[in-house]
Order: sequence, then structure tokens, then C-alpha cells
Amino acid sequence: MRAVIQRVSQASCKVDGVITGEIGIGFLVLLGIEDADTGDDVQWLAQKITGLRVFSDENGLMNKALADVDGGILLISQFTLFAQTKKGNRPSFIKAAKPDKAIPMYEQMITVLEELTGKKIPTGIFGADMKISLVNDGPVTIIMDTKDRDNH
Repeated sequence: MRAVIQRVSQASCKVDGVITGEIGIGFLVLLGIEDADTGDDVQWLAQKITGLRVFSDENGLMNKALADVDGGILLISQFTLFAQTKKGNRPSFIKAAKPDKAIPMYEQMITVLEELTGKKIPTGIFGADMKISLVNDGPVTIIMDTKDRDNH
């Protein structure tokens, strides 16, 4: 499971001109799911995202987490995070999970993030052509991959 987390002052998602989700201060999270991902990956990643201390404190240091700034999360499914570009110019998405695996994991991530934040998690629409607008604050962009975690 791979996530691109952008600290934003605002973000929104539109599908067919209709806003499906929007937030003010918080994180725009682009989430990619692969076949090997499990419920443990969802739990680990959700805890890392919600605990990420990248908001400025009184001294201008990145010391505050999402809850400290009453921030939100806009969660967007993004299978292209698993693009393989080693050969040729057309990316391969063979590692990205198919919808029958990815949709339940995406829904599980929404549930876990809601439990951890105590807030509703606005989203895009899985598999739709989405138009994402954001104001990246900083800019601060963090990439996380559950394959990189220390399992010891």
C-alpha cells in the first residue's frame, strides 16, 4: 500500500462537476493498493498518517499532528501510484490491485481513518475520472509505503 500525503490548506474532489469531498486544513491522501496488501497494512498506514507531525507549532517547527490542528483528510484512490516504468514509455499497472481487492481495502481505510480521527473522511469515487484541486501548504509532501515499514 502506497500513499502520497500532501499537507494542504484546502483540497477538493469533483466528479462530473460535482464536489464529492472537500476539506480545509489537513491532508490530501492519494492511496494506491496492491494485491499483497492486508488489513495490517491498512492499520499501520492509517496510524502513520494520523500521527504524522508536519503542522507548524508556535515556533514554526513541524511538531503538530492532524488532531492538533483539527485537520481533515481527503482520501483519493490512485492505482497509478503502482505504475511500473522500467520498460518503454507506457506505464504498466500490473502491481495495482484489481477493484475486487482494492475497493474493500479502500473502504477499510476510510473506516479506520474515521475511527482514528473521529471525523467523517471525505473521498473521491473509486475508479471515477476525478478532478482534484488543492493548495499544497509548504509545500509538504510525504510518500509512505507499507513495504518500507520495520516488521521487527
